[in-house]
Amino acid sequence: MEPAFRTGDEIEVLAESFAALSAKTVQYIGEVARVSAEKERIGTELALATRIQADMLPNIYPAFPERTEFDIYATMNPAKEVGGDFYDFFLVDDDHLCVVMADVSGKGVPAALFMMASKIILQNNAMLGKSPAQILTDTNAAICSNNREEMFVTVWLGILELSTGHLTAANAGHEYPVLRRPNGMFELVKDRHGFVIGGMEGVRYKEYSLELEPGAKLFLYTDGVPEATDAENELFDTSRMLDALNAEPDASTVRILEIVREAVDAFVRDAEQFDDLTMLCLKYIGPGEKTPGAVESDGKPGKSA
Repeated sequence: MEPAFRTGDEIEVLAESFAALSAKTVQYIGEVARVSAEKERIGTELALATRIQADMLPNIYPAFPERTEFDIYATMNPAKEVGGDFYDFFLVDDDHLCVVMADVSGKGVPAALFMMASKIILQNNAMLGKSPAQILTDTNAAICSNNREEMFVTVWLGILELSTGHLTAANAGHEYPVLRRPNGMFELVKDRHGFVIGGMEGVRYKEYSLELEPGAKLFLYTDGVPEATDAENELFDTSRMLDALNAEPDASTVRILEIVREAVDAFVRDAEQFDDLTMLCLKYIGPGEKTPGAVESDGKPGKSA
């Protein structure tokens, strides 16, 4: 404060108050600048994490343009910048396709990190030629061996024999799959659930089989679909999901996922997305058919949403 204002009366008091306010204002502006820079840094890192997570999942379609036995399409839309849902599909060998749908407990960065570790462990076990039940059993053992945060993941995993349509699957606490047989309607397959992966040591999983005839479609999803919530806290639920699927049961794999997402958006309206929303549709075409994946996927190569 300048000497001229040291008058020993109320003018000096006012000047001191103004000087203190000015100093605090400068300090506040500096703090705002620091926080803004930190938020920008965090935002940049989260954007990078979003891209890394997206790149971890299959996202180029048609996925297997040289294979005519099947067509597959999937999308993952996280509730936050990154999420805990994931899907995966890959050829174990020339005649076996492995398909995975999973949902990690929690949301955000911790769930995304756990998701990536779970995905890698599942794929590594599958590529060793193990059965679905053994893949889940060994994955659970690996995760439980070092899981101090006590996180878990629900998993549906199936291996499709492309030459026959024979599907072997196991379910670790995940949502029921949905199957449409040729010329039929989409229906829930109420399979037997095992315990979640990472929830308890020593769990052994059981598997079951489905026979897919040419033209059959399998729809997999996470709980973000049936548990999508509107402004009145009402759930979308599986009945609305089945209605959406059966609105155009003959649609392409791409269109089927679009229809379900449109139905969810119309139901939720302006309510905030509550959970990650992940879906996958597999169509079994059968050996020797001439309908390539590029046609079934609407001929639109590109990344999923």
